[in-house]
Amino acid sequence: MFILDANDTASMESYLLEQGWLSNEERISQVSVPGEGNMNYVLRIVTRKRSFIVKQSRGYVEKYPHLSAPADRVLMEGAFYQTTNVDPFIARFTPDLIGIDQANNIIALEDLGMASDFLFLYNSSIKLDTAQLTRLTDFLGSLHNNFYRQATQESFKNSAMKSLNHEHIFRYPFMEENGFDLDLIQPGLQAVATDYKNDKELKNQIEGIGEIYLSEGSYLLHGDFYPGSWLDTAQGVKIIDPEFCFYGPREFDLGVMMAHLYLSRQQDQHIQLVLDTYHSNAKLDIQLLHQFTGIEILRRIIGIAQLPLSLPISQKQELLKFAKTLIL
Repeated sequence: MFILDANDTASMESYLLEQGWLSNEERISQVSVPGEGNMNYVLRIVTRKRSFIVKQSRGYVEKYPHLSAPADRVLMEGAFYQTTNVDPFIARFTPDLIGIDQANNIIALEDLGMASDFLFLYNSSIKLDTAQLTRLTDFLGSLHNNFYRQATQESFKNSAMKSLNHEHIFRYPFMEENGFDLDLIQPGLQAVATDYKNDKELKNQIEGIGEIYLSEGSYLLHGDFYPGSWLDTAQGVKIIDPEFCFYGPREFDLGVMMAHLYLSRQQDQHIQLVLDTYHSNAKLDIQLLHQFTGIEILRRIIGIAQLPLSLPISQKQELLKFAKTLIL
């Protein structure tokens, strides 16, 4: 298996020529890391003519090598782009797909230029503006409505990634002993989390919602629609990293988005704007939407997938109580 390595330009150049992703007259002038990634190994390739992105998935989470993950997950991301680029509106939000190498779990993508994700929202007074929020909501609505299917395509079941996500959203954060000391994140957080880990009614409800997540649905979802998957570029808001995509309940994508608006302390009227502007061909299950929102808030505060939250314990307690109310 060919392994991408930023320090081995010669081997990478030969590989890219073999794939047809470099022309014969092109040579690599620079290789860099375009940002801090979580799941995959990502590089920016620069030649005298252009730049583009190459991305490889391996059998573990790139940021947390001790956590195993499906090695072929980047192929699902490629399939998402291949499927959705027939919709001009969706295609404007996502990078163009240059190529897929299934044997080595590598894809090549358009370089969206110097951009930043929206993780700064958790630790900043800067808020999403109405135009950005509307575009993000319009993307979700168009994705869900325009890629609706009565029966799930076999290629989009994405069972291994769903299982991984299910473990980290619906089970791991609520285990009484999971080996993750939350006091290393923030002193006192472990004691706060104990109340939720010991709440049988809450955990039973979460288990049931987890089964809904695992079941097959009719709507193509991004699967991880949070500020780390949103890019602020010179061309406007873009969406990346759909490797968790699957056909499921629309309320999951929308609930995750809503949860992160709460976690990043967005204005109440902006949160309401999402519900007001989300266009759907069928009525949303508002209770299920609230439950997915609450679970995402809980798992981001007491689970392993931590965010750069600069909140005192008291505010985290408020969010946790709010999340529990949404679920129950």
